[in-house]
Amino acid sequence: MKKMILIAGPCVIESKELVFKVANELKSLAQDERIDFYFKSSFDKANRTSISSFRGPGLDEGLKILQAVKDEFNMKILTDIHESTQATPVAQVADMMQIPAFLCRQTDLLVAAAKTKAQVNIKKGQFLNPADIKYSVKKVLETRGVKDEGFEVALKNGVFVTERGASFGYGNLVVDMRSLVIMREFAPVIFDATHSVQMPGAAGGKSGGKSEFIEPLARAAAAVGVDGFFFETHVNPCEALCDGPNQLTPARLKASVEQILKIQESIKE
Repeated sequence: MKKMILIAGPCVIESKELVFKVANELKSLAQDERIDFYFKSSFDKANRTSISSFRGPGLDEGLKILQAVKDEFNMKILTDIHESTQATPVAQVADMMQIPAFLCRQTDLLVAAAKTKAQVNIKKGQFLNPADIKYSVKKVLETRGVKDEGFEVALKNGVFVTERGASFGYGNLVVDMRSLVIMREFAPVIFDATHSVQMPGAAGGKSGGKSEFIEPLARAAAAVGVDGFFFETHVNPCEALCDGPNQLTPARLKASVEQILKIQESIKE
């Protein structure tokens, strides 16, 4: 059975203590033979709604903490970059580098990521036709000297795309499950179940969210057929400094993962 990719961890690095606490809670998932696990947390959330919002410890300190997680828990690491100059130092720690949704068409950022040894996960912009994310995938592949395209080519070259919902009016997102099928024609697809229930800017200077819809959407994506899942995870979402309303506790995450694995097993050819 092919392993399911699972990306999980707190939205932003609030402290080394918090990150280690979450990583410790997720050890069983990282050790599960059915799962290809990546610990995720951001050293800088550069696109927060308010200038006063918490952004993280920054590049240098953030990478030190992520390296410590890697060393202590033997976990692969995913983190995002916002500037092309961040790609090289991040690739020294991260096994997979993430391109944020708002920057998914940013050529210099994609090229910089492609020039590293890291896998590249491109989050589809909330504004983007799912068929058009293939051009971002091609930017990475062609930078790596690959002229062919398609699912298997992207998989072999470590390029993934992530669905995180599409803008539906102001302050709301919806998930068009057809996008999972469309995008999977040219790259492995990750479903971001937590950002898909985000309500951008809907909480007065910060984003809100509807976490009760995380598990149902994850089950739906599993039934459609995707290659992995992304869940932002916090030991106490109510106290999270970023995206609290759409983060899961480790207990809810583990229960959801078991549901997903059962669905995947039931539809396996």
